[in-house]
Amino acid sequence: MKFLTHIPSWLKNKYLLAGAFFVVWMFFFDPKDWGVAYDKSAKLKELQKSENHLTAMIKDTKEELNQLKTNAGTIEKYAREKYLMKKDNEDLFIVSSSTAH
Repeated sequence: MKFLTHIPSWLKNKYLLAGAFFVVWMFFFDPKDWGVAYDKSAKLKELQKSENHLTAMIKDTKEELNQLKTNAGTIEKYAREKYLMKKDNEDLFIVSSSTAH
């Protein structure tokens, strides 16, 4: 019991020990510890970024759909660009850029 005399009295305080144990338990061993909270926060930020991106894509698609419904020139342009359609009296040349030398 000689080693107990060298321990400071504030380390023998049962309330301090219980509080320290509680803090360590909450930060590291609890199912809802700070690591899980951080991971959920990061996931939330990622999902919000994805939501913003998808919202912007929906807005662009709605604008494009509105143009396709109201403008005949847009329909022709869309068909030529997306589906490579052409008129009977014209030739279509597809040029693709390759980075290989």
